[in-house]
Amino acid sequence: MEWYLKVVRDNYVNFNGRASRQEYWMFFLFNLIFLFIAISVDGYLGLGFLTILYYLAVFFPTIAVIVRRLHDIGNSGWWILISLIPFIGSIWLIVLLCTDSNPNENDYGPSPKAAPILDEETS
Repeated sequence: MEWYLKVVRDNYVNFNGRASRQEYWMFFLFNLIFLFIAISVDGYLGLGFLTILYYLAVFFPTIAVIVRRLHDIGNSGWWILISLIPFIGSIWLIVLLCTDSNPNENDYGPSPKAAPILDEETS
């Protein structure tokens, strides 16, 4: 749940920086669970709009975390458009999202896997 809140609350439309593989996939898992709950509640109550409201609420954070995930492997966020190619594009985007992080600092910032370096003054 911490990863979901990090994406939705702390980085709502933040397209800068990097997102680790764990951050993306944990967000994806909780997003799927909440979407299933919204669909179930809509079906049970016969409302039909809760799912749409939920989807609209998480649309931009989902795009932002995908872009940051692509940054983490050293690709531009524009690679998200590869999913517009029928079938093959979606598969390739999933492969990119599953790729391990670039362990070094790249054009988009330091690696999210890197442990914070402690200053000798603060320790």
